[in-house]
Amino acid sequence: MADAAPTAGTPTGMHRAPDVFDAKVHRAMALVTPVALGLVYGWWTAGIRRSGGPITGWNVLFGFVTALAFMVLYVAVRTLAGRLPRELHAALWTAFIGCAFGFSYSQTDASVGRAVLMSLAVSAGAFGLLFYRYYTREDAAGHRIR
Repeated sequence: MADAAPTAGTPTGMHRAPDVFDAKVHRAMALVTPVALGLVYGWWTAGIRRSGGPITGWNVLFGFVTALAFMVLYVAVRTLAGRLPRELHAALWTAFIGCAFGFSYSQTDASVGRAVLMSLAVSAGAFGLLFYRYYTREDAAGHRIR
């Protein structure tokens, strides 16, 4: 059976998935991803806030401001998180996910306490998943292998 030889930086037995896109596609996606996620988040949060009522100018403005804030924070977290060790990397993304979920949940008629508890529950699950993902993709010295 033919297996690919390990590349420099990957331990024996671990294979890196091939990168099928060139650098130009990666640069484009670095710009498209935050914009697309931000617009979806802003649209979703504005929809939650109006709770089935008519679309107003203030609702549209709220959606765009929310989208802009999400985009800026997403880019900041993505830029900073890659430089951190796996524990802080997971914690930073967890805080971002928890805050984003908590803000959108607070737009419903739920109490602040319920929004905080739901946000903490989502954050706990996100931290478990993210820590496992980052923990399994680093060697003992903290170097990323994937």
